[in-house]
Amino acid sequence: MAGTAGRRHDRPPRERERERRAVERARHWRYEELPGVDLLRARYVHKTFVRHTHENFVIAAIADGVEVFHHGGSDVSAGAGALALVNPDTPHTGRAGVPEGWRYGAVYPSPEVVAAIAAETTTLRGTPGFVSPVLDDPVAVRLVHQVLRAAEQGNALAADTLLRLAVTRLLRLNGGPLPERRPRTAGAGIAARARAVLEEHMAGPPTLERLATDLGTSPFALLRAFRDTYGMPPHAWLTDARVRRARLLLDQGIRPAEAAVAVGFTDQPHLNRHFARIVGVPPGAYQRERKNVQDRD
Repeated sequence: MAGTAGRRHDRPPRERERERRAVERARHWRYEELPGVDLLRARYVHKTFVRHTHENFVIAAIADGVEVFHHGGSDVSAGAGALALVNPDTPHTGRAGVPEGWRYGAVYPSPEVVAAIAAETTTLRGTPGFVSPVLDDPVAVRLVHQVLRAAEQGNALAADTLLRLAVTRLLRLNGGPLPERRPRTAGAGIAARARAVLEEHMAGPPTLERLATDLGTSPFALLRAFRDTYGMPPHAWLTDARVRRARLLLDQGIRPAEAAVAVGFTDQPHLNRHFARIVGVPPGAYQRERKNVQDRD
């Protein structure tokens, strides 16, 4: 036994890393009969998601293990039988809460999809969203996994029906109108102008000092205003925005290497690293799933 342990320890680092990652798996895809909805099945052990946002809602049903994610200023935990619920454009992270990691299935419906379901099946007014980031409800967890199973089997009627049932249940149990955006302050105005500059010059952004000078403020004042408005500093927001734009390019069939340069990453490995830390899968795997859907259309 000691000799075996020694040989295991002496293996090259690359081999040990491959073995470590072998226990993790993920599939991020779309089903053409559920427009406006992304789908994910994953098991993660060592993976950590950096602070990021989604344009769509996150409805993640935990099958086993525990996920911990930073949301609204503190860490929250979702275990088996619970759902992690994140509203669009809400900064959050993600990591394992126990040594064995966590296994989950998730649906990412667009705000338009959720609003249409809410208007038809609830009495919510305004823009609907989730009140709490964690909800213990094994019934909804089961519905989410049934949506994914139906999509994998190509059962459009079941997938559509179950998605509507799941979203309706979650809104009735944990729904409410999303808060209106705070009135524009001087700091929020500066942050919005800085964001516009970064969006326009994504591939070659200015330094924080140059950006602040051009906007007539100081670097630390800009940093504070940006973080207060968007929940993350400008450089983290820019990485998140680059990944979002890269997703759009990959959806259009642009090769990952070309998408990386177009959005301002140094090269494809740079894109790979950030893409996987935000989306959950590498850009190549992400694009292959999109191509499979298009080929079936």
